[in-house]
Amino acid sequence: MSNFVFKLPDVGEGIAQAEIVAWHAEIGQEIQEDDPLVDVMTDKATVEITSPVSGRILSRHAEVGVMASIGSELVVIETGGKVEAPTPAPASTPAPVSAKPAKTPARAEPPPAPAAVPEAVMPRQVVQTASGKVLAAPAVRSRLAALGLDGAKISGSGPGGRLEHADLDGYLTRSQPQPSPSAARPPVPPPPTAGDDGIEDIKVIGLRRQIAERMLEAKRSVPHFTYVEEIDVTALEAARAEINTAAVGWPKLTLLPFLIKAMVRGIAQHPIVNARYDAEAAVIHRYNAVHIGVATQTPRGLVVPVIRHAELLTLHQLAAEIGKLSELARAGKASREVLTGSTITVSSLGALGGITATPIINPPEVAIVGVNKIVERPVVKNGQIVVAKLMNLSSSFDHRIVDGFDAAAFIKTVKGELEAPVRLMV
Repeated sequence: MSNFVFKLPDVGEGIAQAEIVAWHAEIGQEIQEDDPLVDVMTDKATVEITSPVSGRILSRHAEVGVMASIGSELVVIETGGKVEAPTPAPASTPAPVSAKPAKTPARAEPPPAPAAVPEAVMPRQVVQTASGKVLAAPAVRSRLAALGLDGAKISGSGPGGRLEHADLDGYLTRSQPQPSPSAARPPVPPPPTAGDDGIEDIKVIGLRRQIAERMLEAKRSVPHFTYVEEIDVTALEAARAEINTAAVGWPKLTLLPFLIKAMVRGIAQHPIVNARYDAEAAVIHRYNAVHIGVATQTPRGLVVPVIRHAELLTLHQLAAEIGKLSELARAGKASREVLTGSTITVSSLGALGGITATPIINPPEVAIVGVNKIVERPVVKNGQIVVAKLMNLSSSFDHRIVDGFDAAAFIKTVKGELEAPVRLMV
């Protein structure tokens, strides 16, 4: 018998430490090589680390919520013999972005329809690791735990029988009972007979801790001011509905692609809002490229995947990119590269957007644009009372960098583009 000391490997370029967010092996447990060992978090991206050897866990040297340094001891594993330290695989390096990106066609081709896969060729098996855990990504296991489901009862269709989000969605759909007409209106529950005075303590770790720290830093270090403008989106909503009806097979257009297009036009005229501020060096980095972060709510908390070179994309390309990045974020599969590098952020609560908001800037950016809900109200146009679809934009700016005049001029340009949506399609 011999002991193998496993240290926290390099999980990304420039990463000095990572937070332990979940252990998949307990002290005394037998574990096989490549079994899930521990999940760590860096820059809101969760990385699953597997065991490099087979053996029994003798000790763990970092508990959940602890920030562990790269190269520090994680676990000691008792093995059956002499174990050579595994050669670490080189970290994947993202492809360099060309200083002058290639032109994107003005009109995107409709995405090809996915090939139909016969039910008979789809793998249907439940695969468990030697430790008894169902083979699945950390996000899938977290979702199983949140729903109170036994993953061993759900067939996996991923590589080697790995349980995927689609398998879980299908299981929920199949197992959900169809409501009867009489169940359309549930009975009113009886009043409680006794109050519940229990208190649940929730440890702030992982993504929630990162969100808390970044919000505190933003409010403490950035002098915010918020500017709210009302937008008449009657014509835009009509154009959007018409395009979605006609463009069969293309990604559906929500409001966001139009807003991003309008922001790109506004940034071209008022580039100071598309910047990042280095307070220590007292330098403003103003960008020609528009890398827009899209604040996305996920089961784990708020993350901001980035649409790169939004200035080069058509409305349908923006819609496809928004859909793809949102899925990655909600599934917990967004990489560090996807979650970093934004130059300005857009935040939308959709139908829950309220009348107005005070969005918090994502430092070191200097601006964020917040979308509120669309409401129908009577307005006066050319002396006549008509019903219009109205929406507020609630935008915050770093007052160290962006003056009130520049902020108002930027939003006025965005307003003009949204209220004349035909211009956004040219």
